[in-house]
Amino acid sequence: MKRLKIIADDKIPFLKGVMEPYADIIYLPGAKTAAGDVRDADAIFTRTRTKCNEALLKGSRVRLIATATIGFDHIDTAYCEAAGIRWVNAPGCNSRSVQQYMTAAIATWVYQRNLKFSDLTVGVIGVGNVGSKVAKAAEALGMRVLLNDPPRADQEGGTAFVPLDTLLSGSDVVTCHTPLAKEGRYPTYHLASERFFGKMKDNALFINTSRGPVADAEALKQASKNKLSGYILDVWEDEPDPDPDLLNGAFIGTPHIAGYSSDGKANGTATCVREFCRFFGIDALKNWYPESILPPPVPTTFVIDGNGKSDEQILYEAITHTYPIREDSDRLKQTPSAFEELRGRYWIRREFENFTVKPEHVNRNISASLKSLGFKIENTVTL
Repeated sequence: MKRLKIIADDKIPFLKGVMEPYADIIYLPGAKTAAGDVRDADAIFTRTRTKCNEALLKGSRVRLIATATIGFDHIDTAYCEAAGIRWVNAPGCNSRSVQQYMTAAIATWVYQRNLKFSDLTVGVIGVGNVGSKVAKAAEALGMRVLLNDPPRADQEGGTAFVPLDTLLSGSDVVTCHTPLAKEGRYPTYHLASERFFGKMKDNALFINTSRGPVADAEALKQASKNKLSGYILDVWEDEPDPDPDLLNGAFIGTPHIAGYSSDGKANGTATCVREFCRFFGIDALKNWYPESILPPPVPTTFVIDGNGKSDEQILYEAITHTYPIREDSDRLKQTPSAFEELRGRYWIRREFENFTVKPEHVNRNISASLKSLGFKIENTVTL
């Protein structure tokens, strides 16, 4: 019997050595994978850089595409379905990673501007796996939350969601967590437009970690001059070549790594392996998960001494101990041309659940906030 063949993005972690006993697997740069590479492949393991469309797939024997990502706008799903090619994504695989990114981003902005979480409202646009976790994190920090999700509002009704204009005018932080859609009932291409920014509160913060084209770059640059207090971008219209002015002006600008915790990557890779095994009937790996994930380059158990510190400073110190988000931003701003390299060789970032905090002179509410974010709490010494 002829062995199965897989073409895999060479930046998918934890994968090498796993499939080799069961299939021939070739690792290629995602952006450079071409039709000739996949012609005799049975499956593709991909990330966002491989455009899985008719130009790539026509005439191939590909029967399965598995992407190790939440998003799937790089897959022409209509073509795949018409051609009988099964495609799967990994919904929720890195949602806690994006939650950590967002928590670090907002905590940094609040701390550096000497604000109070309890005075602020966060508006979350797109309340799926990621947006719902971002909302929970904001609540854990003591912030008010407004939610906007037209597809869910239409399906579920009720009062959980507010109109977009209500969210924009009532939020100190507006963050986008939508898929990218240019057509259909709920288009999101350039959702953050000149009108969108005009409806936002003065001196509010805009954040986009969804897809670059959700925000109109020119409109954002204009709004940053006379409307917003700042903006945070992890995604860009012209990746991997972000607009230099937009990057330089960002409060935080990162190379599409919000979901790049090692835990999130492991989840995405596991989805690819498991779906391949289910589809092709390989029982040995149907519940596969990486045996071990390396520890981060910072202590996973640490003390936070709250003596003489504001609640915001305590939370900022705990959160950025796990993820010093400014360092990711500084690296990209210093070397924008390294966008893809910074993604491909991303450091070992672990999510909140991997850290134990020993709070000292910290009130019970802050300890509860840290626990709600996912931290383990040990030997609490409260005020």
